[in-house]
Amino acid sequence: MSSWLHANGDRGRWPETWYGAGLEVPAPFPPLAGERQADLCIIGAGITGLSAALHAAEAGLSVIVLEAQRVGWGASGRNGGQIGSGFNWDQQALERRLGKDARALWNLSEDAKRLTKRLITDHAPAADYRAGVLSACLSDAELDAAGAKAGWMNDTHGTTLTVLDRAQVRARIGSQAYAGGVLDMSAGYCNPLAYVLGLARAAVRAGVTIHEGTEVHRISDVVATARGRVRARFVLQATNGYAAHLTRKTAARVLPINNYIAVTEPLATPPMAEPVAVADSRFVVNYFWQTADGRLVYGGGESYGKRFPGDIAGRVRANLSRVYPELSDVRFDHAWGGTLAVTATRLPYLAEVAPGVFSAGGYSGHGLALSALFGKVAVEAMRGDRARFDLLGRLPVPALPGGRWLGGLAAQAGMVFGAMRDRLNA
Repeated sequence: MSSWLHANGDRGRWPETWYGAGLEVPAPFPPLAGERQADLCIIGAGITGLSAALHAAEAGLSVIVLEAQRVGWGASGRNGGQIGSGFNWDQQALERRLGKDARALWNLSEDAKRLTKRLITDHAPAADYRAGVLSACLSDAELDAAGAKAGWMNDTHGTTLTVLDRAQVRARIGSQAYAGGVLDMSAGYCNPLAYVLGLARAAVRAGVTIHEGTEVHRISDVVATARGRVRARFVLQATNGYAAHLTRKTAARVLPINNYIAVTEPLATPPMAEPVAVADSRFVVNYFWQTADGRLVYGGGESYGKRFPGDIAGRVRANLSRVYPELSDVRFDHAWGGTLAVTATRLPYLAEVAPGVFSAGGYSGHGLALSALFGKVAVEAMRGDRARFDLLGRLPVPALPGGRWLGGLAAQAGMVFGAMRDRLNA
């Protein structure tokens, strides 16, 4: 049993987030009972798992999805809603490390954004995709470096990034906290829970069977649960931070962490004159966007223990007040925590961890953009086309230093990820 699944309540129901307010939610899918057989058994009904399920079913495979809680209950349905470009390393660093593979990886990350936008358009219009992500810089030195990288990307990869100075950022988002930033209108933001519920409906229409309330305890010759088991030609572990322990190689590389979001009341004078999503340059990123009814969806702060803090709103408020001090006393209508997963290099993990057993996760804050593609690419590999799978599998994702437990302790001290990323970027 995964203690991360049960550490913070909400068992069998979605947390009370702003994302879920007013959404039409599906009736519960029945738990697995007895023995079933399928071409593909997927563990986890988030974006990775449901994208894989949809694409596999459309290709003619029989698919069973096992979800311990509810569809979209984990990070897929409660994240910051931002669909960014690329990976967690800047493209120049990836090219120094990986050479020509890095250029192909950039193209794949662009494919990931296009796929996400298409899935939202086709299956989840309620997710309300909007364009624009601003990477906000805290200092002039950071802005100079970001501007140089943006110019290089525009020249070498055909992007259309725009560098904004302090006054332009202030005019757009209403904050004096930043020296400037880089605006990417090819990126965007949405309601992630609406997106994942739309994917679930599409998967069911394509013939996928979903079982909720069905926690997987073991993967061996069968996928075993408390009340049943599934025999399948292929298995995809798509649990991200919640059940990495199910396969040894995943457990050695994927570390769960918690992050926190709060949503303000509708503001009499919303700060953003030209709304975009924002992610700033802090190591523990502040990320936020303005809703159509003038709220701020604001995320920031993380922890490495299983339990959420008692005062999530207070933790988020401290971050919000640094960016919008005039809102330091604003009322929050919703506040929640969620468990994502990172790797030692903050690059995602995709692998065939045993014959026929695939694993995807460790998106390190980029899951909303990348996870649908990772699920689709895993299915491509199962069907014999391994080109894109093998390319993503070459991303450097070593085992956590000292194992998962010691890696987690070091992460609490802020040492592992920054040090290892810097070493591999060199």
